[in-house]
Amino acid sequence: MAEPIDRDFDGSAEVLRAVAHPVRLQILCAIKDEPHSVSEIEEATGIAQPGLSQQLAILRKASLVITRRDGKKIYYRVDRDQMLGASDLLDALAGTAFDAHRERPSGRPASSGSAATFARILSRN
Repeated sequence: MAEPIDRDFDGSAEVLRAVAHPVRLQILCAIKDEPHSVSEIEEATGIAQPGLSQQLAILRKASLVITRRDGKKIYYRVDRDQMLGASDLLDALAGTAFDAHRERPSGRPASSGSAATFARILSRN
């Protein structure tokens, strides 16, 4: 009999829900390479301020973006560790191999992170 699989189903579902929305995907694509202020994101995407703020809040709650305040402006960028975690989960579900100990852009291995960090599927054979 196979041993249980180590997963954070709630955290994984929250991240998948956050990513599975066309407006949020558009935002993530706009901020994937470098941080942008809300006004810059609004200009790049054409998403009006009230809706943009709501979508950014959902991305923050799912820990998919990192924020930095500079005076009155808040800059957003994609949290690449979280995105790699999402990739790890999808790779595992697809049955493709991944290295659970590969180094993240932050320099941390995949096995470290907060409770919100995307679940890694680890079979214990």
